[in-house]
Amino acid sequence: MSPDGIHRRSLLVGGAAALTTAVATLPAHAVPTTPAAAPAQPRAAVLEYTDQWTHATGLAELLRRAGFTVVPLDTTRSATAQDVDLIAFGSFTNNGSQYPAYVAAQAASLRDFVAGGGVVLDLAQSDQFGAAVSYLPAALGAVRTDADYDTVLPIVADHPLVAALPRSSGRVFTGRAAGIRVSWETVGSWRAMRVLMACTAGGANPCLLEGAHGAGRFLVASLTVDKCFNSSGATVQPAAAVQDSVTFFTALAGYVALVRAGTAPAVPPTPMPAQASVGPLVGHVDTTTARLWARPGLDPAVHPVWRCTVRRADGWSKVVDVPISTANDDTLLADIPGLRAATHYEFTLAPIVAAPGFIPLTGSFATAPADGAPAVVTMGLGSCAPSTPNTVWTRVVEEGCDSFVLLGDTPYVDSGNLAVARTKHREFLAQPEIAQMVSTMPTWGTWDDHDFGGNGINGSFAGKVNTRTAFVDYRANASFGHADDGTRLTTRTAGRAVYTSFRRGPVEVFLLDPRWFSNTGPSWADPTRTTCLGQVQWDWLRASLRASTAPFKAITSGMIWDDKGNSETDDWATYQYEKDAILDFLAAERIPGCFLVSGDVHVSRALNYGPRIGYDLWQFIVSPLHGSTIASLNTPHPALVASAVEPYVFLKLVADTTVSPATLTATWINRAGRRLFEVHRTATELGHPA
Repeated sequence: MSPDGIHRRSLLVGGAAALTTAVATLPAHAVPTTPAAAPAQPRAAVLEYTDQWTHATGLAELLRRAGFTVVPLDTTRSATAQDVDLIAFGSFTNNGSQYPAYVAAQAASLRDFVAGGGVVLDLAQSDQFGAAVSYLPAALGAVRTDADYDTVLPIVADHPLVAALPRSSGRVFTGRAAGIRVSWETVGSWRAMRVLMACTAGGANPCLLEGAHGAGRFLVASLTVDKCFNSSGATVQPAAAVQDSVTFFTALAGYVALVRAGTAPAVPPTPMPAQASVGPLVGHVDTTTARLWARPGLDPAVHPVWRCTVRRADGWSKVVDVPISTANDDTLLADIPGLRAATHYEFTLAPIVAAPGFIPLTGSFATAPADGAPAVVTMGLGSCAPSTPNTVWTRVVEEGCDSFVLLGDTPYVDSGNLAVARTKHREFLAQPEIAQMVSTMPTWGTWDDHDFGGNGINGSFAGKVNTRTAFVDYRANASFGHADDGTRLTTRTAGRAVYTSFRRGPVEVFLLDPRWFSNTGPSWADPTRTTCLGQVQWDWLRASLRASTAPFKAITSGMIWDDKGNSETDDWATYQYEKDAILDFLAAERIPGCFLVSGDVHVSRALNYGPRIGYDLWQFIVSPLHGSTIASLNTPHPALVASAVEPYVFLKLVADTTVSPATLTATWINRAGRRLFEVHRTATELGHPA
């Protein structure tokens, strides 16, 4: 909800308004090839939009009044072919179809246009339709938030775009019409840009930023100073407010001339104020390597490289320098090689460039026991987790877990917007008890419906690329699904799905992704029906299971392996043909030690299906880590052995190969430490020879 009580998202759902051309088509006018020959009257190509909440426009008219020759942006041509000095995107243009299509298709030409001496002005845009300004060069960055303001303060008072603006009690753009906030979707974070105006003192919450690229400039704003006229051309702002807008755009004309002449002021970047650190998180750890993750919160333009120092008790140490990845929401991922199996390590993360007052990030982990060595591994697993303080995470540590698996709905994202998804993941990992846990033990994860995008949704979800991006930004798994060519993807780049696997001593865990491919094409198990896993994931699963020598193999899925027992269809009963094919494969290949794990339903259950795969097949359902249970989903089933409608619960899985036969013990525990029920099996009972 916006501070003025207008909820823009509810208004946006009603559909897109028509694009407002509001500009007469004028004869083509070629721009001279050298800045010195630029015409006295600058030319601007404009794309603007009549939005759903202000119903106002005016960018083209205001630029005309400011002395520009104005033409409509030709969306069929590149930015460099527009024959203009300025390309201007009006407020909320990203709610229509032309802006997102154009900036996606012409990102490179927009950069080339600016590099050649042009100026791009991007006014307020809705963060839910693209919080990050996507076409900026890699060195620059600006991400919008949902914060709105009526106050605009000059930060660089003598800048050509700011100096001429009238002040009232130190503010600019005052006296504007109620209901049209002067700054909508203020910038929350930026990189290597200069803050010219902001909505709060000191430059926080910028509403006008300047970035240099080649000979030109990018201007990113959250200002709605173009919203001055309705569709009939009548003024919707007080006369003084309209004049303030004309003054700004007149200053813009002079600024464009300075840029074309090569005499515009230099652009010293404004350091972004430090944000709260998130992490560190210990991710994938095996016998010889570890992945460590963090979002330090310092400006990556000032602190682009961080030093990770890993030590063990005998004095051995390893130093790895790792860059902040601006493409991954200013996070870092340090891969540490050369470790020793079954060994405790401590680590420190600190910026290479000193940051006074910054406390280095610290943590610890233990590497996995060597494959085949007698060992005891104690692993925690859970699903459906809150982003609020919760002592269940403390209980996990107190129970002696040496690792943890997040089974999905961890956290609840419920959005396809990239900025929202990233924020939800940040809030989740910053929660104090979980932050303490993930800094001291390896943590892996997959997703279920709510962190994939929303309740019960499948692979047709349009926002899944964004939620996958946020997922890989905030996890440190060994791999993240696969690349377009089908190869396993170990980098945090664009790809498909998030499935992965890992081995820790006697246990190998296969984290499936039953969301990405679901309902997107025919099934590999039955071409007359839709798939759940997708062919590539199925091929990976078969190869991985065949290759596994672990005594115990957990095949995990966020959604349960039975019918949920309600009207929803996101369960394995919906894809029974693929479930049966998986189980038939286990039986045919005589793969021992397998059991199923799931979550989602806010009920904990243990089911024994009998010798379905040549030995007793068990499913362990563990849910929720939060306080909300759903008793109606504790449905009768002939295989049900034990169940509990219990909040704040996790599964403690102990695999012990120091005894013969090896044992697997699964215990459901609540945050008070109470044991709900337990399943104890031997390796022999799970298909291994006596």
